Amino acid sequence: MHSRLLRIAVLVIGASFASGVSAAPGNRSSALPEVIDLRAAIVYALENSFAIRQARERIQQQDGVILEVSALGIPNVGLGAAYQRNDTDISQSFPADDSAWQIQIQARQSLYSGGAVQGAAASARLVREAAVLELQAVISEVLLAVRTRFYDVLLARESIKVQEQSVALLEEQLQNARNRYEAGAASNFEVLRAEVALANAQPALIQARNTFRTSFDEVVQLMGGEAGSASRTPQIVGDLTVDPVQYEVAEAVAAARASRPELARLSKLIEARAQGVEIARAGARPSVDLVGSYQWRKAGTSDRFSDARDGWLLGVQSQWSLFDGRATAGRVVQARSALTQIELARSEAELGIEIEVRRAVSLLQEAGELMEASRRVVEQATEALRLATVRQSAGTATQLDVLTSQVDLTQARNNQLRANYNYLVAASRVRKATGQADPFNTGS
Repeated sequence: MHSRLLRIAVLVIGASFASGVSAAPGNRSSALPEVIDLRAAIVYALENSFAIRQARERIQQQDGVILEVSALGIPNVGLGAAYQRNDTDISQSFPADDSAWQIQIQARQSLYSGGAVQGAAASARLVREAAVLELQAVISEVLLAVRTRFYDVLLARESIKVQEQSVALLEEQLQNARNRYEAGAASNFEVLRAEVALANAQPALIQARNTFRTSFDEVVQLMGGEAGSASRTPQIVGDLTVDPVQYEVAEAVAAARASRPELARLSKLIEARAQGVEIARAGARPSVDLVGSYQWRKAGTSDRFSDARDGWLLGVQSQWSLFDGRATAGRVVQARSALTQIELARSEAELGIEIEVRRAVSLLQEAGELMEASRRVVEQATEALRLATVRQSAGTATQLDVLTSQVDLTQARNNQLRANYNYLVAASRVRKATGQADPFNTGS
């Protein structure tokens, strides 16, 4: 009994720490939507993300452990049979017989196990609760990654627009330079410089388009889909519009300590490890089982079943290891050490989460300041290009002034996009760090 309980205890308490476990294929949603916005990406990932599906399967695995452990607390019924052939010289029956057989149906109910059965059942339930909390943590991680990668796609798409606008303006500048050259109002050098500026803008546009394609593939992978799982390439919908939020560090840290599923999971595992100590201690206590059976045995030399002797048996069996070479003491030491380790892991996690929250709030504040600064720079760069163009038409500014102003505006627009992107990502990280559910995760 105790050896089986110890094996189950190892299974119960150790299951939640297994890594690299592959999930069964399971049911998946339909193909990728034809149009994907941020909400659609989140909802699809909730059903199809490989990491989330694996976490759900770990809950199913723990349900199986609970079933196995629960079996120790209810009667177990088994059917046994034995048949043997022997030399008549060693027969123990009279007259001598060369064969024997026996059939038995036995039921066994544990009456007392030193607390091991109750401890194993409680530990299994706690680990199952920890697996549910692990699922919540995995969902938070996956949805943050999906959000970030989706913002990557939007950033790349908007960068393409900025680069296309820049190329269009440079093409217009080149055409103006050619017109001025043909009219004798400009030199061939101005045409050449406009051609060089246009050529220099092309690589950035090519890179932006490639970034869009790779970012799209990455977000599809995180969602758990396949790039070719739609009838055509899905249309990405959305923008980098920012809705500013405010967080106080102290309140954010307090919210994280109260809401982060990682901390709650470790608390459940601490309780499970405490039960593991009780299971280990049960090795030094007696176990008592109620046993009942009904038997059929061969009668004399007759092989006919109708001649068999049969009857029932009811009794109590007890086992108590008086000295096991301190094996139980060793298991208790191991269980206590495992408990201490998980307590230290929780303390470490608390510190790590506090630092994560502080860093996330700080980055959010930085992103907000950079976003406001970039907005003003875009306004200034737009006005500078307008003035340079007017002055060039009036002959008071050179082509270089216009090209420089155009480059400055393109850089300012890209900086603004990057600032908005950084703010959205920072806000998502703060929300995850403080334990808040994703707004589109209606199941949390």
